[in-house]
Amino acid sequence: MYALVLPLLLAFTTVIALPGCSPSKAAQEPDVKPLHFIDMTHEIPTFKPSTTDPTKPDLSAPILHSTPVPGFGPQAVLYPPDVFPTNEGYFNSASILLQEHAGTHLNSTNHYINNASSQELGGIPVDQRKAVHELPIEQLAGPVVLIDISERVRAELAKNGGRPYRDTKVTDFSDNSLATVRAQDIDRIADQIRDGVWLVARLGWDKFYPGGEDWDASPYVNGLNHPGFTREALDRLIAIMDAKHVKIAGITADSFTCDSGQGAKGTDDNYSNSWPSHVKLYQRGIVSVENLANVGALAEAIGRGESCSVVMGVLKHVGGTGGPVRVVAACQQ
Repeated sequence: MYALVLPLLLAFTTVIALPGCSPSKAAQEPDVKPLHFIDMTHEIPTFKPSTTDPTKPDLSAPILHSTPVPGFGPQAVLYPPDVFPTNEGYFNSASILLQEHAGTHLNSTNHYINNASSQELGGIPVDQRKAVHELPIEQLAGPVVLIDISERVRAELAKNGGRPYRDTKVTDFSDNSLATVRAQDIDRIADQIRDGVWLVARLGWDKFYPGGEDWDASPYVNGLNHPGFTREALDRLIAIMDAKHVKIAGITADSFTCDSGQGAKGTDDNYSNSWPSHVKLYQRGIVSVENLANVGALAEAIGRGESCSVVMGVLKHVGGTGGPVRVVAACQQ
């Protein structure tokens, strides 16, 4: 991360000359290669409020081109503008009501409350986990470690003409499928796992976003048959961190959740043994970002030999379990 900080400072620092002094050419033109920025954030659609309940969205009244997205609560409501006039015009503002975990969003470590059976020896106790306003800024930025399985996902989708299908007999994104992040994928980047890095999985799944709010009908959620980090991959990541005595900052993926669909669903209809990234990583102080966008552009930059870091601009609301996040990658040759 520190390798990126100095170029950032140099790139945005203006050389100020005192009266009568002329800064040297070297000072005026530092030998810093330009940064390449990538916006890795999906839009959050918004809707006008329902006439019967202003806290609920009217899906027949979208703001601009908004269409519903899958999530864990109602779509975002944008309340009518609060106009503040002056003699030269007026200020235009509105209130927004949205679920913390909507669109591209960060999950803080207090987002999952472990019970006694899933709380591990040495894990951070539930009452000591950080709300989003307590996260250290150092954890919200870090070098990228990329895992790219998009070709394997594309090959699986090709079995159904490039479209996902809920039945794993048609397109299989179960934890037995190679079209998920497996333990061997973690092994391939084990030498890059160190303190403060962000593990980014490119699945090639963001092309199905938003897909509608119905989990079964949405190709994005695909009835929880989608790629992600499998339980075995997460276990291998934890084993490597423990062996090296390091802790990554977070994980992220261009999918509905960082967990695979099978991992999110668990072993029965009651979500037993489910959401392993949430159960295992948050008690280790590691956060996650879901619904990432434009990971393909990040992969292209890394493929050109650029070094990339991500910055997570998340809301700092007190007590929050996470929130919408503007993810920016900064890359440099």
